[in-house]
Amino acid sequence: MEPLVDTVIEDARWAALGLDSLAERAARAALADLGLQAEGFSLCVMGCDDARIAVLNADFRGKPRPTNVLSWPSDERAAEFVGESPELPAPGPADDPLHLGDIAIAYETCEREAAEQKKVLSDHVTHLLVHGLLHLLGYDHIEDADAALMEGIETRTLATLGIADPY
Repeated sequence: MEPLVDTVIEDARWAALGLDSLAERAARAALADLGLQAEGFSLCVMGCDDARIAVLNADFRGKPRPTNVLSWPSDERAAEFVGESPELPAPGPADDPLHLGDIAIAYETCEREAAEQKKVLSDHVTHLLVHGLLHLLGYDHIEDADAALMEGIETRTLATLGIADPY
């Protein structure tokens, strides 16, 4: 089975946590929850530190500070109306899967948030990876109805992985 996620480790702490397997597991679970076969899709996850994600956050969002996770969809997939699910993409062929986009995740911010929220770090990271993948698929949480939709998918997906409701 070809990996769904290309994992780039910029900070060795991510390798120690097993980011590659966490990302693969999270992405497969989220796609399955939405009725999508993992085969035919790909994405890239970069495990970095707060300094690197602060630069990315400044460059792409105009916010020069660390954040937990950033996503760059390969295509605009947002729903037309608030509270609606976006139209899900069709998979590419096995030898040329559809690239959904890229995710960056920052170690120190994730570690701090997990500690503050009294969560297991790997569970918190898995939640953020599912969250990031949903952004790649066009989901958002700016409006309450969109947030409720996205959070519901996150909660269901995490439950299939034995992870408690993060909300």
